Amino acid sequence: MDSSFSSKSPVFTGVNYGVWAVKMRMYLKAFDLWDDVETERELNPLNEDPTMAQLRYYNEQRTKKFKALTCIHNAVSEEIFTRIMACQTAKEAWDKLKAEFQGDEKSKRMQILTLKRQFEGLRMKDSDTIKEFSSSVSKIVNQMTLLGEEVQESRVVEKVLVSLPEKFENKICSLEDSKDFTELSLQELINALQA
Repeated sequence: MDSSFSSKSPVFTGVNYGVWAVKMRMYLKAFDLWDDVETERELNPLNEDPTMAQLRYYNEQRTKKFKALTCIHNAVSEEIFTRIMACQTAKEAWDKLKAEFQGDEKSKRMQILTLKRQFEGLRMKDSDTIKEFSSSVSKIVNQMTLLGEEVQESRVVEKVLVSLPEKFENKICSLEDSKDFTELSLQELINALQA
């Protein structure tokens, strides 16, 4: 691993698997180890009389497999580690954590449906600030994205607009006159509403 890049790996304790998985994927990519987690490729055996370069490359590739598994071991709490300690490869450990904490496709679809219901049911209360409401919307959208559901930003902007209380009616009308809502980002809308 590159010693000039020192970043502490995220630690998974059993909650917020999706967030941990995104952080861990980037951490492993930073050290050029993600390929060894994503695919369980076999190393080609060395020739009978390998060159020093071939020998060095072979040893580097073999070592990367152990480094990837070690990174995963170090990125989980002791309680979680006991669930993956028998895994022989980084891919096996990753897949086991994914199956247990993200679930199969059916449970993932159920989680997405629940989040969609929450998203559709969101309404801004008179006591909420724009920042609080947009944070609630973003949290649900990010959870859906972590589960693989693509949510168009124009849909999120539309949801925020239809969920605002009546006190924002004048602001929405002035925005309609000056901006194309299909081109508006959520951040631009929030900034305009807070102004």
